[in-house]
Amino acid sequence: MKEIDVEFRSDFNEKYSLVTRKMLRILSEKSRISISELAKVLGVSRLTARNRLSKLEAEFGIRYTAELNETALNLVSQHLIMIKFDSKPDYGHIAEILKQSCIPQVAVSVKGGYDMILYAVSRSTREYAHWDKSMQILLADYGADWKPSEVVHRQLGFFPLRNELLDSLDMPVEYKGILKMLNADSRTSYRQMSRQLGMHFNTAAYNFNKVLKAGYVKRFTMTMDRPTDITLMSFFAKYKPREGYEKSSSVARKAFMSDDPYSLVSRYLICAPLIGSYDFFTLGAFDSADVAYRNDVKYHKDLFKKHGIRMAYGEIDNVILGSLPIRSIDTRKEYNTIVWNVDLQK
Repeated sequence: MKEIDVEFRSDFNEKYSLVTRKMLRILSEKSRISISELAKVLGVSRLTARNRLSKLEAEFGIRYTAELNETALNLVSQHLIMIKFDSKPDYGHIAEILKQSCIPQVAVSVKGGYDMILYAVSRSTREYAHWDKSMQILLADYGADWKPSEVVHRQLGFFPLRNELLDSLDMPVEYKGILKMLNADSRTSYRQMSRQLGMHFNTAAYNFNKVLKAGYVKRFTMTMDRPTDITLMSFFAKYKPREGYEKSSSVARKAFMSDDPYSLVSRYLICAPLIGSYDFFTLGAFDSADVAYRNDVKYHKDLFKKHGIRMAYGEIDNVILGSLPIRSIDTRKEYNTIVWNVDLQK
């Protein structure tokens, strides 16, 4: 079977200069970098770096944030929920329903095989179960077909968390204050922390370092608005693994890890194994819906055909709650895998 060409190029990446793409990559991987250091890495003057950064912030709607460690924050229950409605939903009404709880983090409307994706995080399975049932009742008038799956881990990417969830956590108030500020703007300085939290400068710096030492933050990163010339395609997959499944999976992993050098937006933003209604989820950025289908959906259908793959896919339409992690990272460096040691003959 022919593999995805690892040299595949996305047209939207070619429209932007290498300096622009390098700057977005740097900010995606280290958003607290100073202007001076940024200028040095890019080989430009400090003034040029500052002016170009201001331009990119406006052009791409950049939001600086933190990639948080949900395990360290004791957020043990993480679910992706695929929803199909029988009747046309009022997404404004649904957004108001979702905002009443701190559990839903990201909600997007979708055009395709389903109507909405929800990412939900809670402190316990019991807390999630209670919210799950209450949401199904609240959305009953829309005839919501609710298909939840638990996230095993994320091989690639993250979902931004809402500060409303951080407010609910059990941790020292000074840590929580700093964490919320960094989540809202990861470039917040010690001086700004000190002023807004009413702390001495040294106290703010001390608590910042304690937050990092506790492992609450995986990295300081950024997200941006979706560029107008890309398609965000999501898909859920369900498998019936047979002999040769791991070989097919290893081929698929090569596709997830291949990308344009210094891409404007990473080809794959999220890859996550699941347990429940579906076994796998991805969110990817492509030139068009046709390209997404050919290089993602159809490719995986062909690759896993003998493993009884069942797929549901759709194009991201609008963000209803939270924000999507649209950014540029080195996917080959970042992608991690679990080897499933399963003897399928037993």
